[in-house]
Amino acid sequence: MIELRRAMEADLTAIQDLAKITWQPTYVPLIGQEQVDYMLKTMYNRGVLLEQLREGHVFLIARSGMKDVGFAGYSIVDHENRGYKLHKLYVLPEAHGTGVGKLLINEVVDQIRAAGGKSLSLNVNRNNKAKAFYEKAGFTTKKTVDIEIGNGFFMNDYIMEMPI
Repeated sequence: MIELRRAMEADLTAIQDLAKITWQPTYVPLIGQEQVDYMLKTMYNRGVLLEQLREGHVFLIARSGMKDVGFAGYSIVDHENRGYKLHKLYVLPEAHGTGVGKLLINEVVDQIRAAGGKSLSLNVNRNNKAKAFYEKAGFTTKKTVDIEIGNGFFMNDYIMEMPI
């Protein structure tokens, strides 16, 4: 059985560990080891995650048995239009196809709906096979972007969105 919990400060190490494990097979073939290392260092260091938590980001961690197997993170980004963004959703490779991702995305949508949210957006790498997962969940591609993230690196993404 998969259980979800809302992450607290004590869970930040679990989020970092899950990111390190999931990013290797997901992103190294797409963007290379150097950019993966840079992004993990800048986006998943404890200070950044703690700041996000304190700013109101919600992190959900999925647990199967005695092991954390995935996580999601979201926040409100447009108060006026009640727009939310899914910043992170990663599942361990060994848990792909077990419903963990679907459970996480459904819980995020349920929580946003309960908070009065009207839309949920996300960025996904243009070559990431997760795009099909998001389409199946109800997201549509809104635009294509190239976002400079520093150190000469770019995120070449689709911005996807779904109504809530």
